[in-house]
Amino acid sequence: MTSHFPKPPFDTPVQQVPGETRAMNPRPDHGEESYHGSDRLKGKKVLLTGGDSGIGRAVAIAFAREGADLAVSYLDEHEDAQETQRLVTAAGRDCILLPGDVSKADHCRELVRQTAERFGRIDVIVNNAAHQMSIPSIEDIPDEEWEKTFAVNISAMFYIVKAAVPHMKHGGSIINTASINADKPRPDLLPYATTKGAIQNFSAGLAQLLAKKGIRVNAVAPGPIWTPLIPSTMPPEMVAHFGESTPMGRPGQPVELAPVYVMLASDEASYVSGATVAVTGGTPFI
Repeated sequence: MTSHFPKPPFDTPVQQVPGETRAMNPRPDHGEESYHGSDRLKGKKVLLTGGDSGIGRAVAIAFAREGADLAVSYLDEHEDAQETQRLVTAAGRDCILLPGDVSKADHCRELVRQTAERFGRIDVIVNNAAHQMSIPSIEDIPDEEWEKTFAVNISAMFYIVKAAVPHMKHGGSIINTASINADKPRPDLLPYATTKGAIQNFSAGLAQLLAKKGIRVNAVAPGPIWTPLIPSTMPPEMVAHFGESTPMGRPGQPVELAPVYVMLASDEASYVSGATVAVTGGTPFI
Protein backbone atom coordinates (compact mmCIF):
# COMPACT_ATOMS: atom_id res chain seq x y z
CA MET A 1 0.00 0.00 0.00
CA THR A 2 1.18 3.54 -0.77
CA SER A 3 -1.18 5.38 1.56
CA HIS A 4 1.59 5.82 4.12
CA PHE A 5 3.72 7.99 1.84
CA PRO A 6 3.72 11.59 3.11
CA LYS A 7 2.00 14.49 1.38
CA PRO A 8 2.94 18.19 1.50
CA PRO A 9 3.27 20.59 3.15
CA PHE A 10 6.71 19.57 4.43
CA ASP A 11 8.75 21.26 7.13
CA THR A 12 12.33 20.35 6.30
CA PRO A 13 15.46 22.45 6.81
CA VAL A 14 17.27 24.07 3.92
CA GLN A 15 20.62 22.38 3.23
CA GLN A 16 23.84 23.07 1.42
CA VAL A 17 24.35 21.32 -1.92
CA PRO A 18 24.23 18.34 -2.42
CA GLY A 19 22.29 17.69 0.81
CA GLU A 20 22.13 14.81 3.28
CA THR A 21 19.41 12.28 3.97
CA ARG A 22 19.60 12.47 7.76
CA ALA A 23 18.60 16.16 7.80
CA MET A 24 15.37 15.66 5.85
CA ASN A 25 11.89 15.75 7.36
CA PRO A 26 10.17 13.53 6.42
CA ARG A 27 12.96 11.07 5.75
CA PRO A 28 12.89 9.57 2.23
CA ASP A 29 11.84 5.95 1.89
CA HIS A 30 14.50 4.02 -0.05
CA GLY A 31 12.92 0.62 0.57
CA GLU A 32 15.02 -0.15 3.63
CA GLU A 33 12.12 -2.03 5.20
CA SER A 34 9.82 -2.70 2.26
CA TYR A 35 11.83 -3.95 -0.72
CA HIS A 36 12.09 -7.74 -0.99
CA GLY A 37 14.13 -9.29 -3.79
CA SER A 38 13.71 -12.50 -5.79
CA ASP A 39 17.09 -13.06 -7.51
CA ARG A 40 16.15 -11.15 -10.66
CA LEU A 41 19.70 -9.74 -10.91
CA LYS A 42 21.58 -12.67 -9.42
CA GLY A 43 25.31 -12.42 -10.05
CA LYS A 44 25.21 -9.17 -12.02
CA LYS A 45 27.98 -6.60 -11.56
CA VAL A 46 26.83 -3.00 -11.47
CA LEU A 47 28.36 0.47 -11.66
CA LEU A 48 25.98 3.01 -10.11
CA THR A 49 26.65 6.75 -9.98
CA GLY A 50 24.99 9.00 -7.44
CA GLY A 51 24.37 6.00 -5.21
CA ASP A 52 24.82 7.60 -1.80
CA SER A 53 21.22 8.78 -1.34
CA GLY A 54 17.89 9.37 -3.01
CA ILE A 55 17.08 7.38 -6.13
CA GLY A 56 20.60 5.94 -6.19
CA ARG A 57 20.33 4.47 -2.71
CA ALA A 58 16.95 2.94 -3.50
CA VAL A 59 18.42 1.38 -6.64
CA ALA A 60 21.40 0.05 -4.67
CA ILE A 61 19.15 -1.57 -2.06
CA ALA A 62 16.88 -3.14 -4.66
CA PHE A 63 19.75 -4.38 -6.86
CA ALA A 64 21.55 -5.92 -3.88
CA ARG A 65 18.41 -7.69 -2.68
CA GLU A 66 17.94 -8.98 -6.23
CA GLY A 67 21.43 -10.49 -6.12
CA ALA A 68 23.76 -7.88 -7.68
CA ASP A 69 27.17 -6.62 -6.53
CA LEU A 70 27.74 -2.88 -6.80
CA ALA A 71 30.38 -0.22 -7.27
CA VAL A 72 28.78 2.95 -5.88
CA SER A 73 30.04 6.31 -7.13
CA TYR A 74 29.31 9.49 -5.19
CA LEU A 75 30.76 12.98 -4.71
CA ASP A 76 31.73 13.46 -1.06
CA GLU A 77 28.67 12.58 1.06
CA HIS A 78 30.62 9.91 2.94
CA GLU A 79 28.11 9.26 5.72
CA ASP A 80 25.24 8.71 3.29
CA ALA A 81 27.43 6.53 1.07
CA GLN A 82 28.53 4.38 3.99
CA GLU A 83 24.89 3.79 4.90
CA THR A 84 24.19 2.68 1.33
CA GLN A 85 27.16 0.32 1.55
CA ARG A 86 25.90 -1.06 4.87
CA LEU A 87 22.50 -1.81 3.35
CA VAL A 88 24.05 -3.55 0.34
CA THR A 89 26.39 -5.69 2.39
CA ALA A 90 23.55 -6.54 4.78
CA ALA A 91 21.88 -8.15 1.76
CA GLY A 92 24.96 -10.36 1.38
CA ARG A 93 26.37 -8.56 -1.64
CA ASP A 94 29.70 -6.88 -2.38
CA CYS A 95 29.83 -3.08 -2.44
CA ILE A 96 32.76 -0.76 -3.10
CA LEU A 97 32.54 3.00 -2.62
CA LEU A 98 34.15 5.27 -5.20
CA PRO A 99 34.09 8.95 -4.16
CA GLY A 100 34.93 11.74 -6.56
CA ASP A 101 33.67 14.23 -9.10
CA VAL A 102 32.06 12.73 -12.22
CA SER A 103 32.31 16.08 -13.97
CA LYS A 104 35.94 15.10 -14.61
CA ALA A 105 36.53 12.76 -17.56
CA ASP A 106 39.55 11.11 -15.94
CA HIS A 107 37.54 10.27 -12.83
CA CYS A 108 34.78 8.70 -14.95
CA ARG A 109 37.34 6.46 -16.62
CA GLU A 110 38.81 5.57 -13.22
CA LEU A 111 35.36 4.52 -11.98
CA VAL A 112 35.10 2.08 -14.85
CA ARG A 113 38.64 0.80 -14.33
CA GLN A 114 38.13 0.12 -10.62
CA THR A 115 34.74 -1.52 -11.17
CA ALA A 116 36.08 -3.84 -13.88
CA GLU A 117 39.14 -4.64 -11.78
CA ARG A 118 37.02 -5.54 -8.76
CA PHE A 119 34.34 -7.57 -10.55
CA GLY A 120 36.04 -8.73 -13.74
CA ARG A 121 33.28 -7.29 -15.93
CA ILE A 122 30.41 -4.80 -15.93
CA ASP A 123 26.89 -6.07 -16.59
CA VAL A 124 24.84 -2.98 -15.73
CA ILE A 125 25.56 0.74 -15.65
CA VAL A 126 23.16 3.10 -13.88
CA ASN A 127 24.06 6.69 -14.74
CA ASN A 128 22.18 8.48 -12.01
CA ALA A 129 24.40 11.27 -10.64
CA ALA A 130 22.93 14.73 -11.20
CA HIS A 131 23.34 18.39 -10.35
CA GLN A 132 20.70 21.10 -10.34
CA MET A 133 20.14 24.61 -9.02
CA SER A 134 16.95 26.65 -9.08
CA ILE A 135 17.67 30.02 -10.74
CA PRO A 136 14.67 32.10 -11.90
CA SER A 137 16.39 34.32 -14.50
CA ILE A 138 18.74 33.46 -17.37
CA GLU A 139 20.76 36.58 -16.60
CA ASP A 140 21.50 35.14 -13.17
CA ILE A 141 22.79 31.76 -14.40
CA PRO A 142 26.60 31.85 -14.13
CA ASP A 143 28.54 30.36 -17.01
CA GLU A 144 30.19 28.04 -14.49
CA GLU A 145 26.79 26.72 -13.34
CA TRP A 146 25.73 25.93 -16.92
CA GLU A 147 29.01 24.15 -17.60
CA LYS A 148 28.96 22.21 -14.33
CA THR A 149 25.40 21.00 -14.91
CA PHE A 150 26.29 19.69 -18.35
CA ALA A 151 29.52 18.11 -17.12
CA VAL A 152 27.82 16.20 -14.28
CA ASN A 153 24.52 15.35 -15.92
CA ILE A 154 25.38 14.38 -19.49
CA SER A 155 29.11 14.49 -20.24
CA ALA A 156 29.81 12.01 -17.42
CA MET A 157 27.43 9.52 -19.04
CA PHE A 158 29.37 9.72 -22.29
CA TYR A 159 32.76 9.25 -20.60
CA ILE A 160 31.55 6.33 -18.46
CA VAL A 161 29.78 4.48 -21.26
CA LYS A 162 32.65 4.97 -23.70
CA ALA A 163 35.09 3.48 -21.19
CA ALA A 164 32.74 0.72 -20.00
CA VAL A 165 31.49 -0.81 -23.26
CA PRO A 166 34.69 -2.89 -23.77
CA HIS A 167 34.01 -4.47 -20.35
CA MET A 168 30.37 -5.31 -21.17
CA LYS A 169 29.06 -8.44 -22.84
CA HIS A 170 25.95 -9.37 -24.80
CA GLY A 171 22.99 -8.92 -22.45
CA GLY A 172 24.39 -5.83 -20.74
CA SER A 173 22.16 -2.96 -19.73
CA ILE A 174 22.69 0.79 -19.43
CA ILE A 175 20.09 2.84 -17.57
CA ASN A 176 20.23 6.64 -17.58
CA THR A 177 18.23 8.80 -15.21
CA ALA A 178 16.43 11.49 -17.20
CA SER A 179 13.49 13.51 -15.80
CA ILE A 180 10.01 14.74 -16.51
CA ASN A 181 11.88 17.96 -17.25
CA ALA A 182 12.94 16.39 -20.54
CA ASP A 183 9.30 16.74 -21.62
CA LYS A 184 8.04 19.53 -19.35
CA PRO A 185 11.04 21.79 -18.62
CA ARG A 186 10.76 24.02 -15.57
CA PRO A 187 12.07 27.48 -16.46
CA ASP A 188 13.81 27.93 -13.11
CA LEU A 189 15.76 24.70 -13.76
CA LEU A 190 16.89 25.66 -17.27
CA PRO A 191 20.39 24.09 -17.25
CA TYR A 192 19.13 20.91 -15.53
CA ALA A 193 16.07 20.57 -17.78
CA THR A 194 18.21 21.06 -20.89
CA THR A 195 20.56 18.26 -19.86
CA LYS A 196 17.65 15.94 -19.16
CA GLY A 197 16.38 16.41 -22.71
CA ALA A 198 19.91 15.62 -23.89
CA ILE A 199 19.96 12.45 -21.76
CA GLN A 200 16.78 11.20 -23.39
CA ASN A 201 18.26 11.69 -26.87
CA PHE A 202 21.61 10.25 -25.79
CA SER A 203 19.84 7.13 -24.52
CA ALA A 204 17.74 6.67 -27.67
CA GLY A 205 20.70 7.13 -29.99
CA LEU A 206 23.01 4.95 -27.90
CA ALA A 207 20.43 2.16 -27.86
CA GLN A 208 20.65 2.00 -31.64
CA LEU A 209 24.44 2.26 -31.62
CA LEU A 210 24.92 -0.63 -29.16
CA ALA A 211 22.14 -2.95 -30.31
CA LYS A 212 24.48 -5.10 -32.41
CA LYS A 213 26.64 -5.64 -29.32
CA GLY A 214 23.58 -6.90 -27.45
CA ILE A 215 23.72 -4.04 -24.96
CA ARG A 216 20.40 -2.41 -24.13
CA VAL A 217 20.05 1.29 -23.26
CA ASN A 218 17.03 2.89 -21.60
CA ALA A 219 16.13 5.97 -19.59
CA VAL A 220 13.96 6.50 -16.53
CA ALA A 221 12.11 9.83 -16.28
CA PRO A 222 11.16 10.56 -12.68
CA GLY A 223 8.71 13.24 -11.72
CA PRO A 224 9.18 15.05 -8.39
CA ILE A 225 11.02 12.65 -6.07
CA TRP A 226 11.76 13.39 -2.40
CA THR A 227 15.56 13.35 -2.20
CA PRO A 228 18.27 15.53 -0.56
CA LEU A 229 18.65 17.36 -3.89
CA ILE A 230 15.32 19.11 -3.21
CA PRO A 231 15.95 20.97 0.08
CA SER A 232 19.52 21.73 -0.99
CA THR A 233 18.72 23.33 -4.37
CA MET A 234 15.24 24.85 -4.15
CA PRO A 235 13.71 27.77 -2.23
CA PRO A 236 11.95 26.85 1.05
CA GLU A 237 8.50 27.78 -0.27
CA MET A 238 8.91 25.32 -3.16
CA VAL A 239 10.28 22.59 -0.91
CA ALA A 240 7.32 22.88 1.46
CA HIS A 241 4.86 22.10 -1.34
CA PHE A 242 7.12 19.90 -3.48
CA GLY A 243 5.12 17.43 -5.57
CA GLU A 244 1.78 18.83 -4.48
CA SER A 245 0.74 19.68 -8.05
CA THR A 246 0.96 16.09 -9.30
CA PRO A 247 -2.30 14.16 -9.79
CA MET A 248 -1.32 12.04 -6.75
CA GLY A 249 -0.79 15.21 -4.72
CA ARG A 250 2.64 14.24 -3.39
CA PRO A 251 6.22 13.62 -4.45
CA GLY A 252 7.35 10.11 -5.17
CA GLN A 253 9.60 8.27 -2.76
CA PRO A 254 12.88 6.80 -4.04
CA VAL A 255 11.65 3.26 -3.38
CA GLU A 256 8.85 3.81 -5.90
CA LEU A 257 11.38 4.03 -8.74
CA ALA A 258 13.51 1.04 -7.79
CA PRO A 259 11.33 -1.65 -9.45
CA VAL A 260 11.63 0.14 -12.81
CA TYR A 261 15.41 0.09 -12.65
CA VAL A 262 15.34 -3.57 -11.62
CA MET A 263 13.14 -4.44 -14.58
CA LEU A 264 15.36 -2.58 -17.07
CA ALA A 265 18.50 -4.20 -15.65
CA SER A 266 17.05 -7.69 -15.70
CA ASP A 267 17.19 -10.24 -18.49
CA GLU A 268 13.39 -10.15 -18.50
CA ALA A 269 13.64 -6.82 -20.36
CA SER A 270 15.64 -8.34 -23.20
CA TYR A 271 13.58 -6.58 -25.91
CA VAL A 272 13.29 -3.24 -24.11
CA SER A 273 15.82 -0.77 -25.47
CA GLY A 274 15.63 2.87 -26.51
CA ALA A 275 12.70 3.43 -24.14
CA THR A 276 12.03 6.13 -21.59
CA VAL A 277 9.98 4.91 -18.65
CA ALA A 278 8.11 7.69 -16.87
CA VAL A 279 7.52 7.55 -13.10
CA THR A 280 5.63 10.77 -12.56
CA GLY A 281 2.73 10.29 -10.17
CA GLY A 282 0.17 10.58 -12.97
CA THR A 283 1.58 13.57 -14.86
CA PRO A 284 1.56 12.72 -18.59
CA PHE A 285 4.92 12.25 -20.29
CA ILE A 286 4.92 12.17 -24.08
